[in-house]
Amino acid sequence: MTDTADLTDERELLTAAYRDFNARNLEGVLARLHPEVDWANGMEGGHVHGRDGVRDYWTRQWAIIDPHVDPINIEPDEKGRLIVEVHQVVRDLKGNVLLDKTVHHAYRFADGLIKRMDIE
Repeated sequence: MTDTADLTDERELLTAAYRDFNARNLEGVLARLHPEVDWANGMEGGHVHGRDGVRDYWTRQWAIIDPHVDPINIEPDEKGRLIVEVHQVVRDLKGNVLLDKTVHHAYRFADGLIKRMDIE
């Protein structure tokens, strides 16, 4: 992030990505990811790599759980990342709540796209 305009653009990019994720608009989210993205795998650990890795990961995830994530706050940190405070509700496929908590996602960007996501 080099200036206020970049920060605004990155916040808008993240807000739209969360909106598309919750709507299960997979292609919409993937279009916002760098082709060589590293994405935290919250189910199995580690990271998945590239848009195809993220597609496969979310396809597996959505087949067994129904996660919904709402960004509450987006702020830069001292490492040059954007930290998103997220209210996360995970349900089973019958609608039963499995998890309801606040988590933090950390993002890095390249070429105007999301390059890396970590779960803090």
